[in-house]
Amino acid sequence: MPKILKIDVHHVTRIEGHGNLVVRASDGKVEKAEWQVPEAPRFFEAFVRGRRWDEIQGVVSRICGICSISHSLAAVKAIENAFSIKLTDELYQLRVLTHYSELLQSHVLHVGYLVAPDLFGAKSVVPLIDTHLDIVKKIVGLHRIANEWSDLLAGRTTHPITLVPGGFTRIPSERELRDLRKRLVDHIQFAQDVAETVLSAADKLPGFARDTEYVALKKPGEYAFYDGEIATSDAEQGMPVARFEDAVNEYVCAQSTAKWTKWHRDSYAVGAMARYNLNRQHLLPLAKKWSNMFGLPDRCTNPYLNSVVQLVECAHIIEDSLRLLDELMAHPPKAAKVDFKPKASNGAGAIEAPRGILFHRYLFNEDGVCTAANMCIPTNQNHGNLQKDVEALVPTILHLSQNDIQKYLEMLVRSYDPCVSCSTHFLKVTFI
Repeated sequence: MPKILKIDVHHVTRIEGHGNLVVRASDGKVEKAEWQVPEAPRFFEAFVRGRRWDEIQGVVSRICGICSISHSLAAVKAIENAFSIKLTDELYQLRVLTHYSELLQSHVLHVGYLVAPDLFGAKSVVPLIDTHLDIVKKIVGLHRIANEWSDLLAGRTTHPITLVPGGFTRIPSERELRDLRKRLVDHIQFAQDVAETVLSAADKLPGFARDTEYVALKKPGEYAFYDGEIATSDAEQGMPVARFEDAVNEYVCAQSTAKWTKWHRDSYAVGAMARYNLNRQHLLPLAKKWSNMFGLPDRCTNPYLNSVVQLVECAHIIEDSLRLLDELMAHPPKAAKVDFKPKASNGAGAIEAPRGILFHRYLFNEDGVCTAANMCIPTNQNHGNLQKDVEALVPTILHLSQNDIQKYLEMLVRSYDPCVSCSTHFLKVTFI
């Protein structure tokens, strides 16, 4: 154990955006342990004010290049709720399939490119080409099919153009759906091989655990991704999405340009592990098999296992997508969208983005022009919980070398799969 420990990481690598780790300890006593967010605020809530309802999706998809489909879906769902728009069953199924494409895309990117180097002692995925070429090819193959799946349904890989309130601007043909189904079946073994490779190195994940409040969407009878009410591990009663501000309770923290959140405790966690803890009984057979393969407990409290749960979700996503494709080929949509009329209203929408539950709210005047907006991002909600994890972890690893302490802290940040740029929507300004 170093007598004086001084860690300053500016910025943590292999995450989206900029986040800092600052730790100070002397003679075994922790003096400071902070997760800091120095990113500039983004002001997307202000960007959409004064814009028509049909312009919003194109703006807010730019919040994130990884979760652009989730932001678009949260936006169109909020607009649909505001204008009392109800999708047909077939369009709803296409929406879920579109969302699944991004979830697979993001999970594979995180586990394959950002976490795997930690498990195999590499600085990035590039050195793994020499040591694990076959599995890197399969990771790239899975990422490619997810990208092309997004191209098909969302119009392009990032910043979708087909998603509009009421449905889509274009729907795929039966031949395109059949081809996608065949390709997914062909890639199941790729996913299995990636999962088994991660399993072979899972002992490199620290055994740290800290129980916290877990928050995610929940819907009867399914592993909720697209719809549901806001559920928490700390209470039996959930909350409707229309009241999401009462759940997130955003506040300003001095060490962060992003707002933090809390509900029943000082912090809560969102993301794959939160979804698993609240919905695991609804995992489909292949996902259950993978969950058992990794020995996941009924309640996961080790944040380092988040990437493992992401892999389990990949199995669920592929299996449920095959079901949806079969149903859509049997009963294709009759039209690309439903008719509606804008009105003066207020609507909120939520979706499980890859990194956790995402909220959008919009207020419209009688002309369908947005007069106010509020967005609460998954990483925004995870910052406080990550801080609590850092505070709990540091005292348990002070006996290690400074390099190992820094490595485990960086791995902890990466386990959350943070999208820090997305989350920085607020800056406290004091005028003097």
